[in-house]
Amino acid sequence: MSENHTLISEIYNLTVQDLMQPLDSTESSVEKSDDIEQVFFLLSKKNHVWVISDKATSELAGVITHSDTISLFAPVMTSLESFDKPSLHSFQYGLSMKAGEIMSSQPVTVEAKDTIADVISKMKQQKIKQLPVVDENKKLIGEITLHRLLQEYLKRSKKIR
Repeated sequence: MSENHTLISEIYNLTVQDLMQPLDSTESSVEKSDDIEQVFFLLSKKNHVWVISDKATSELAGVITHSDTISLFAPVMTSLESFDKPSLHSFQYGLSMKAGEIMSSQPVTVEAKDTIADVISKMKQQKIKQLPVVDENKKLIGEITLHRLLQEYLKRSKKIR
């Protein structure tokens, strides 16, 4: 068995608990009722922001990524320019927006007991680079990212060499 095969097998067998990053709610999440400016502030530091129902429960409600915000900046298109229905979620309309209005709801989640093999499968299937870690009450407790998986692989591969 090759060293790389052994290494990746070790990583597959780790649990989310072993690699997840606990979250500081002030730097990683917003409430559904928070203004878009707060979302942008956090997105200027990370490529995603978790949306929670409220700070008291920290129940995961959704996620906002850079891609979710593109339509906010896009000029309004006429029906002849687009096959999609025009979206009211554009700064062109001058409406104030809340995080809950632009989030992707019901994000794919993992639990601390799940294996990294499960995480990688979900990331590949859904074409996403980060997953929220929730407890049995859907409370956001952490995240697992592709960046973190890459770091772990590199750390362990140096031990082999």
